[in-house]
Amino acid sequence: MNRVCLLGLLSVFCMPANAGPQINVGTVYDYLDADKSTYLKRVFNSGDSTAFVKVNVLEIVYDADGTPKEVPVETATDGASRNGVMASPARLIVPAQGMQGTRLLYMGERDRERYFRVRFVPVVPEKEDEFLVSSEEREDYKKNLSAGVNVMTGFGTVFFVRPKDARFESVINETDNRYELRNNGNTVVIVDEFKSCSLSNESDCGATTKHHVMAGKVFGFDKEKGREYRFKLIEGDRKNDLKIVSR
Repeated sequence: MNRVCLLGLLSVFCMPANAGPQINVGTVYDYLDADKSTYLKRVFNSGDSTAFVKVNVLEIVYDADGTPKEVPVETATDGASRNGVMASPARLIVPAQGMQGTRLLYMGERDRERYFRVRFVPVVPEKEDEFLVSSEEREDYKKNLSAGVNVMTGFGTVFFVRPKDARFESVINETDNRYELRNNGNTVVIVDEFKSCSLSNESDCGATTKHHVMAGKVFGFDKEKGREYRFKLIEGDRKNDLKIVSR
């Protein structure tokens, strides 16, 4: 089975404090539709102190053997803008129990689908971080986080940028023993809430999973007798609930 699934990255950063921010970025996967060039991403802070958050963007590219790696976003040929995604603003000050947003802006050609890792990293503000706070405010913040141990958690999301001429074409090949879905389009399709359950025992179910099937790739599974396979096939705005029964 040739299965493609991009995973969000979770990173943990430790620093001295007895109370601190707790950020939440919502969904791990986000998608920029073919007719859009900006996407609003919200960052929530459920903690009891202000969160200073850096937003970093890297592009995910794949080697010939399909191995992903993360590389810096290129500068466009004019030397003044990026060829890819940038976050604006790239520094967020999120109040306790509050929310702030950053816009993910795509610049460059849209002749193919591209993938980006967007990291949201809470930090203790320093002068060189370019947060718009005074020296006194920085020192007060550090003093408030001066005892005990606090874990500040940063999140990484995956941002899919669809091509301008996004085309969906999912081809199903099913036999008595196997089910395969091939993506013959030019943009990712999603197999969501995939679950295998016993026909004779509704409580006998496997884990619920999510799979991203990129252009030219295949999602498939071998059928087991007496099992039912349920999932949602998502192609852009279209969602189909599918059920495959193997008796």
